[in-house]
Amino acid sequence: MKEDYIKIIFELGGINKKISNKEIALALDVAAGSVTEMISKLVEEKLVVHEPYAGISLTKKGQRYATELVRKHRLWETFLVDKLNYNMADVHPEAEVLEHQTSDRLASSLDNFLGYPKHCPHGGVIPDENGHFDDISHEMLAMAKDNEEVEIERFLDNHELLVYLTDLGLNVEDDIKVIRHDPFEGPIQIVRKTDQKAMAVSYKAAHNIFVRKTNG
Repeated sequence: MKEDYIKIIFELGGINKKISNKEIALALDVAAGSVTEMISKLVEEKLVVHEPYAGISLTKKGQRYATELVRKHRLWETFLVDKLNYNMADVHPEAEVLEHQTSDRLASSLDNFLGYPKHCPHGGVIPDENGHFDDISHEMLAMAKDNEEVEIERFLDNHELLVYLTDLGLNVEDDIKVIRHDPFEGPIQIVRKTDQKAMAVSYKAAHNIFVRKTNG
């Protein structure tokens, strides 16, 4: 769906930088050809700009559309987890349906009811009604260096990813140390600092997890 591409470009930092087709394909688990086809359509609708060999970014129109979609989706995710006791991994499909049925008035009422949350359960920002949101990191776990210490900031909004990370036991705000990157697109070996739990995060998942540096 067009909306999935707009949201993922926003998630990957497409307001402030250029995003590659490969990053989008990895995040959405789609073929490169599908990305190329959809990006052409989004360019025609003036939602994105595509500069060959540079990448893809959201236009002002695309930014407005993205923040509206993300805001409504994540308000519902927060409601489902905080008020209806859903598991974090289970909210994405429900929120995907609800976001398209949500008027601006309902979104404002829901925001007020929830106490104006800044982040959803998986760490993603929730834009306010004017489209403003907190600064976020766009550094992927996959890009962190061996022996680097980082904090898990957020996970991409993907149902399979959230199920995988729940089973793995990795959480938002975990402080971890990157041990090594296994070769040939193998997993990233990490250790959580609080309990010294070792984990192997898949290559694909590591491109859908965003981190902040904690050791300078």
